[in-house]
Amino acid sequence: VGRLYYIAPPSSSVDYPDRVKKSKATMSGQVPPTRMNQQVFKLKKKAAEGGHKLLKKKADALKVKFNDYAKNIAETKQHMSTDSSNAFFSMTQAEYAAGEFKQKVAEGSMTARVRVGAGVDNVAGVKLPVFTKYETGAQASNQSLGLVGGGKKIQQVREKFTILLEMLIKLASLQTSFVTLDEALKVTNRRVNALENVTIPRIQYTLDYIARELDELEREDFTRLKLVKKLNEAMEKEQKKAKALENEATLKMQKLNLKDKDITAEFDANDDEDVVF
Repeated sequence: VGRLYYIAPPSSSVDYPDRVKKSKATMSGQVPPTRMNQQVFKLKKKAAEGGHKLLKKKADALKVKFNDYAKNIAETKQHMSTDSSNAFFSMTQAEYAAGEFKQKVAEGSMTARVRVGAGVDNVAGVKLPVFTKYETGAQASNQSLGLVGGGKKIQQVREKFTILLEMLIKLASLQTSFVTLDEALKVTNRRVNALENVTIPRIQYTLDYIARELDELEREDFTRLKLVKKLNEAMEKEQKKAKALENEATLKMQKLNLKDKDITAEFDANDDEDVVF
């Protein structure tokens, strides 16, 4: 069963979106138009606007960092293609100079001399993973490779692939941070858009509704006071008129009583003083 709510048309020229009007129709009908609710929604609007400003600044900071990561990723990939070509070309040169040595490398100790450490970088409240390379201090067991021939080429292969490994770690760190930053930026933009296009217009629409209702109540009270004043004035006039008629009737009765009264009956000869001639 649907509910029907009446909402007076806005007196201002603000044109609210249809989704705000539909979503606020029910809410405006349920919110009592009182001064207390007006103050509550004003505080809500102030808090929403403050949150919108903070999220907007956060989105701008994330966008700047996002563009920096995109630029660094493009540059790293460009350098990495060159480093990868150089590393594998040096591998071919070493195999030509020293022969097949991959089997000897595989038979040696597999203790890692380089490991990857994970850290966290905080950007506007968003934690981004950062990968770094560090040396374990383990000694290589294949130092004797290339003694017969091609030692210099093998050393160059080691150096080239070390550079390539550093570029891979850097690219992995940038790419992971880029994806995390992209998700955080999307969430922040959605929150900014929700506050800007839904939440704040809803609160403003409710404030306008309360203001209209309070103005209407004030006009009704003013009209009621005018009617009461007119009634009081009319009652005072009626009372004055009735009192005047009563006084007039009293005077008429007194005059009639004076005409009917015997004047000699009140005369007393003893009241007069004697006259001496």
